[in-house]
Amino acid sequence: MSDAIWAGTVAVTGHGDAELEAYLARPLGDAPRGGVVVIHHMPGYDPGTKEFVRTFAAHGYAAIAPNLYSREGAGVSPDDQAAAARAKGGVPDEQLVGDVAGAAAHLSSLDHANGRIGVIGHCSGGRQAFLAACELDIDAAVDCYGAFVVKDPPEEYPTMAGSIVAKAPNLSCPLLGLFGEEDRFPAPDEVAELDAELTRLGKEHEFHTYPEAGHAFFAVERPAFRPAAAKDGWEKIFAFYGRHLNA
Repeated sequence: MSDAIWAGTVAVTGHGDAELEAYLARPLGDAPRGGVVVIHHMPGYDPGTKEFVRTFAAHGYAAIAPNLYSREGAGVSPDDQAAAARAKGGVPDEQLVGDVAGAAAHLSSLDHANGRIGVIGHCSGGRQAFLAACELDIDAAVDCYGAFVVKDPPEEYPTMAGSIVAKAPNLSCPLLGLFGEEDRFPAPDEVAELDAELTRLGKEHEFHTYPEAGHAFFAVERPAFRPAAAKDGWEKIFAFYGRHLNA
């Protein structure tokens, strides 16, 4: 399989018909392919997120990351957009679901799309990937250390996000969860609680927790990066999507 790709900025229609900037990457071949919506983390629409998008394209998927902070102003730097969005407590859940739906529709409209869509997110994006999989018809979801799925954030935490575990009965697809044993948000007891609830509900899922890894262990540009955990995590992601997005 060739790893030649096209990558660049596109526009997608999000919640409330808002026009969002998005970063798209896709293989140059004509083989049928699944699509992956990459939900960026709370720091925003940054180079690390775009690298994730290109990585999926190099492995045969069309992938797109919508800039969830686009509403903070055209021509404003991604860092300033992120600061403005964080000052408001982040992205409202209803808006997030609409934005992911718009990004998924864009992927489905591309030539050679096979009609199957996955979603993945890290940090706040992990929670939002779980949310999207409960609110939309998705084929596979990956939650990378998403906080505040089971428990509400501490009162002093600057986010409007709250527990969404009550939505678990509506989970529409298999879920892969990748977590760090030394993380605080989510802590191991929260991961165990979510695992137990999904098991009780009979929802297909697999969770993996890495020792000596905390939050953001996939982020190569941060001190939290843990190469062994990230390498194994990527292998599990591609095996998971291979089972669920390549049909």
